[in-house]
Amino acid sequence: MPRALITGITGQDGLYLGELLTAKGYEVFGLVRGQSNPKVAVVERVVPGVVLLEGDLTDLSSLIGAVEISQPDEVYNLGAISFVGLSWKQAELTGETTGMGVLRLLEALRIAGGNDMSRVRFYQASSSEMFGKVRETPQRETTPFHPRSPYGVAKTFGHYLTVNYRESYGAFACSGLLFNHESPRRGIEFVTRKVTRAVARISLGLQDSLTLGNLESRRDWGFAGDYVEAMWLMLQQESPDDYVVATGKTHSIRELLDAAFGRVGIADWSGLVRQDPRFFRPAEVDVLVGDASKAREVLGWQPRVAFEELVAMMV
Repeated sequence: MPRALITGITGQDGLYLGELLTAKGYEVFGLVRGQSNPKVAVVERVVPGVVLLEGDLTDLSSLIGAVEISQPDEVYNLGAISFVGLSWKQAELTGETTGMGVLRLLEALRIAGGNDMSRVRFYQASSSEMFGKVRETPQRETTPFHPRSPYGVAKTFGHYLTVNYRESYGAFACSGLLFNHESPRRGIEFVTRKVTRAVARISLGLQDSLTLGNLESRRDWGFAGDYVEAMWLMLQQESPDDYVVATGKTHSIRELLDAAFGRVGIADWSGLVRQDPRFFRPAEVDVLVGDASKAREVLGWQPRVAFEELVAMMV
């Protein structure tokens, strides 16, 4: 039975990945931060049989302990301060967790393995936010990075560290440059969940309006359940590499609003949505859209859930 260790198992991606690996016959270990974590019950319900280990990406010794206990064949680093907006308010914590956390986990694998990093296969959750102020459209694996947030900068640090350990220590280390991926399990602080939750509440008479920032931003949105399959496929290849995972289609916040309100039969939402400068980013990323040709050709991966279907599911 293969063994997998997942950091960030309490998050959206961790839950979907845990489900996928369990269905494939893995013994799944999940890293959980803090005592009495309120999300533990959700993980145990969604991923039955999961073994939860206490640990923190800001604490190397706990990561070494988790690796020694789980003895994983595969490690998926999904843990991070993942909300871009929060990264400006807690830039240092974002750097320590999202950036330095990658270094600590790779070091834990190196130390626990006695400098032999070839046995354990490692996946790093990189991000389309690393492209930031894009140099070309669509973005692919060779597109230069220009991150526009502390989150994007921290992810870029973690990405290059993964490449460095692959080249320096022979680690089977892969990075997935995942574009925005959403689901009903997405946290309510993210714009897709903020919109779809508010639309449902407005349609039920529980809420009067919705306040947002920039309505012109465009993103490449896919379904998280599809994207975790790409993570797994990366670690099943003969050699490690980095892959863009995306739908190749871009939609604006306005289109997100059209789809969400349309799901509840509201055609004109203009009187229900307000804009507030407080919700604008200090440095905006206007357009992100990925070219996942390499993932299609090498991994045989492609998204199954379309944008409209995803938004309807979330509403």
